[in-house]
Amino acid sequence: MTAEDTRPVVTPPTPVEGGWRHRAASVVTRVPGGARVLGYLAIAGPGLIAANAGNDAAGIATYSSAGSQFIYRTLFFMVLVTVALVLVQEMSVRLGTFTGKGIAALIREQFSLRLTAVALVCILLANTGLVVSEFAGIGAAFELVGVSRYWVVPLAAVLIWGLVLFGSYRYAERIFLVLSLAFFAYPVAAILGHPDWKDVATNLVVPHFEMSSEFLLLGVALIGTTVSPYMQFYAAAGVVDRGVGPDNFRSARIDAVVGAVFACVISITIIIATGATIGGRGPLDSAQEAAEALRPVAGNGAVALFAVGLLGASALAGAVVPLSSSYAISEAVGVERSVSRRFTEAPLFLGLFTFQIVLGAAIALTPVNLISLLIGTQVLQGIITPVILVYILVLTNRRSVLGDAVNPPVFRVVATIAVVAVSAMSLLLLGWTVLGWFGVT
Repeated sequence: MTAEDTRPVVTPPTPVEGGWRHRAASVVTRVPGGARVLGYLAIAGPGLIAANAGNDAAGIATYSSAGSQFIYRTLFFMVLVTVALVLVQEMSVRLGTFTGKGIAALIREQFSLRLTAVALVCILLANTGLVVSEFAGIGAAFELVGVSRYWVVPLAAVLIWGLVLFGSYRYAERIFLVLSLAFFAYPVAAILGHPDWKDVATNLVVPHFEMSSEFLLLGVALIGTTVSPYMQFYAAAGVVDRGVGPDNFRSARIDAVVGAVFACVISITIIIATGATIGGRGPLDSAQEAAEALRPVAGNGAVALFAVGLLGASALAGAVVPLSSSYAISEAVGVERSVSRRFTEAPLFLGLFTFQIVLGAAIALTPVNLISLLIGTQVLQGIITPVILVYILVLTNRRSVLGDAVNPPVFRVVATIAVVAVSAMSLLLLGWTVLGWFGVT
C-alpha cells in the first residue's frame, strides 16, 4: 500500500439469512475516477425508474389538473412533497442495500402478522387501481391519434407481459424511458407559455393553501402520485434484485436522490405549463385538454407529442406497478422473486404479475372517464401512502435492522415531520369528506 492510498476499503458484505452483514475494514486504497463512474452507471436505475414511474398517466393528469384548476397555487406544496419523496426514496434504497431484503420482507420480520397483512392490503388495493389507470392511459394515448383502445390495450398487455417474462425487462425499461422523454417538452412549454415568473417564484416559496374540498382533494392526489407506495417497494426490491450491497450504497443513494429530484422537476414544470396555458379553466375533462399545455412548444402537434409521452409513461408504470406488488407479496411469503427467473422458478411472483396485467387491461377496456379515474386513483394512493411511510420510517429508525446505517438524529426528525405532514393531509381530507356526508362543509 502506498502513501497516496486514501480511500477506505469496505470488505464485501456477507449474506446472512437473506440479508447482508456489513463489516468495515481499516485498509485503504485509491479507486480510479473512471471506475467509480462506471460503478455508478452499473447500478443506476431502481431509484430513477421508480421516481420516473410516478410521472405516469395518473401523475400527468393530476399535475395538469393542478395547473388547470389552481394555476400556480400548488407549487409550494409540490416543493414540500419533493422533499418528502427524496427522504422516502433514500430510506427505501438504504433498507434494500444494507439488509439485502425488500420492504415487505422486513415488515414481515419486524411486525406482527396482522400489521403485515395491513401493509399488504394497502399496497394491493392501491396498485390494483394504478394498473387499471396505466392501461387506460395507454388506450387514451392511442385514441388521441385515432386508434381504438380495444385494439391497443390487449396488445400492450401482451407486450409488457412478454418483455418481463420472456425478454429483457432492463431493455424494456430503456424503451419506455425513451418514450417518456417526450415530457421534456413540458419544461420548454413552461418557458414558451410565458408564465408570470414573479408569480411562479412567489408560489414556490410562499404557502398558498385553500381550505376547500377541491384543493384538499387535489393536494392528497399530488401526494399520492408523487410519493406512491409502489415506488418505495420497487426501489428497495430493485437494488436487492440487482445484488447491490452496502459497499455500493453511495451510488445507490445518488441514483435515488437524483431520480426523485428529476421526477419532481418535471412534475413542477407540468403544473407551470398548464397553469400558464390553460390555468383557470377548472378541472380537466379529457386528455385532449391536458395536451393543450404543450401547444406553445408543439403547435398543432401538441396532441401527438402528448400521446407519445403518455404512452411511454403509462407503459413504464404498467410494468413497474404490478412488479412492485409481486415483489411485496413474494417477499412477505418468503418465496423466490426476481425478473431474471423463469415461471417454474418463481411461480407466485410471475403469476401475480400476470394476473395484475390481465385484470388491469380488462378493466381499462370498460367505459371510464380517464381523468376522473386517474385522479381518483391518486387520492386513494394519498390516503394509503401514510400507512406505508410509517412502516418505512420505523424500519429505518431501528438499529436492529440497519445497524450503523440507521437514521441519524437530524434525518430522523426531518423524516418524521415529513411523514406526519403527509398523514395530516390525508386525515384532513378524510375528516372533510365525512363532514361533507352530514352537510357540514
